[in-house]
Amino acid sequence: MRRTLPLLLLLALVVGGGWLALGAGHDLRREHVTSAGVPLQQVHPAASGRHPGVVVAHGFSGSAKLMASFGDTLAARGYVVVLLDFTGHGANPRPLPDEAAGTASSTAALQQDLDVAMAHLRSLPDVDPARVALVGHSMGAGAVTRYAAAHPEVTATVAISLPDSSVATAEGPARLLTMVGALEFPDFHAAATSAAGQRGDRAVHVVPGTEHISVLYAPETHRETVAWLDRAFGGPRDDAAMPFPGRRLAGSALLVLAFLIGFVPLAAVLAGGGSPWPRFARPSWAATIRIAAVTAAAAVVAAVTARFLPTTVLPMAIAGYVVCYAVVTGALLLAYASRQPAPTPVTSRPRLLLAVPYAVASIAVPVHLGLTHAQPVGDRWWILLIVWAAFALLAYATERVTGGVTLHLLLVAAIFVIVLAAAAITGLTFGFVTLVLVPLIGLLLWQAVWSAVLNRLAVAPWLIAATGSVIVAWPLAVTLPLAGH
Repeated sequence: MRRTLPLLLLLALVVGGGWLALGAGHDLRREHVTSAGVPLQQVHPAASGRHPGVVVAHGFSGSAKLMASFGDTLAARGYVVVLLDFTGHGANPRPLPDEAAGTASSTAALQQDLDVAMAHLRSLPDVDPARVALVGHSMGAGAVTRYAAAHPEVTATVAISLPDSSVATAEGPARLLTMVGALEFPDFHAAATSAAGQRGDRAVHVVPGTEHISVLYAPETHRETVAWLDRAFGGPRDDAAMPFPGRRLAGSALLVLAFLIGFVPLAAVLAGGGSPWPRFARPSWAATIRIAAVTAAAAVVAAVTARFLPTTVLPMAIAGYVVCYAVVTGALLLAYASRQPAPTPVTSRPRLLLAVPYAVASIAVPVHLGLTHAQPVGDRWWILLIVWAAFALLAYATERVTGGVTLHLLLVAAIFVIVLAAAAITGLTFGFVTLVLVPLIGLLLWQAVWSAVLNRLAVAPWLIAATGSVIVAWPLAVTLPLAGH
């Protein structure tokens, strides 16, 4: 019975999480296609006949999968939906012309991608080609607003977290709804208000309690999107209830929990026995202050140094700076740790390396099924190895400096994030970094949990680093856009 109940719990988490993450239910028909090199996901409503069509566009570092909840919502309400992977994103291996999607070349690439998606949408037999609309988030919001302004045949547009109001003018687009999360930066609020105020057929809506990413999963965002499109097309398309927008995210969370629970007995078996359940000892204040000071100094030096290193060598936006920042921070911490007493004897069984592929599965499967595209394509495979090595060095140095004490590991992670945020705010790296700090914090917390389990089993620091760093490196390498130089 003691073994049966945990197994049943794991099974329930896997089945329930997988069902939610895959967006099952509502009898929607889905199909993945590629048109002119652009990966597209089609979502069709259950009802027969011809329907209005909607192209849904993701933001910088996003993918069609990230916007899948909008496909669920709109198709459940009677729209045919096409979601695309922009150049350099998701399953699209073609690189963006620049690292910030801000040049004329990148703008043209995004508009061409939207042209492909719109042409494909209009070609579908269950779409009325005279009734089409656009929905976009962040970079995608700017792209769809620009596209609708140049194509008056687009009936309506919804721009969520619009970064720049200059893409909208008094001439177009018509029927534009701008939405912004209440917790987003002031610039996003200003852009939404400015764009909406230029014409009488536009509106702005603030979604309470959300920031740049959570706004995508807020039921209010989806309700307002559907209501705006319904009004533009002359009334409700369907009276069916909308699926909960956060169900895919909830499914991913359940799968993550299942992998975490499963890791505890797996780690114990691979380590040859012992109790894997972490114990959180209270460290001394003197040690805490010393580690904080050393880490802060190392991180600040690394943040400044990385600005002058050849960070554009990697064909991936922002990754070059982040890799250099992690490597320099790790090297400085390791240099400091080498002056400390040697660590106590540890376990280095070769079979512990099996924890690495388990860590890959624990991050790749939940993210890919329920959050965003997490399967490396093209150059992402070799870039992944470099990002992994950089964060493995940082993780190893952190283990050595902290002695595996969980609270100190969290302290180092917090300082690492704070200095990275400061680097983005002060212009040492791209400001986009500030928009993804919440997911990064979550990944570092996840890594700390794995470290706590393995440290309890006296696993060698290099093995802990190799395993835990995958959890941070994989999402970075598969989501940051490919960029050419």
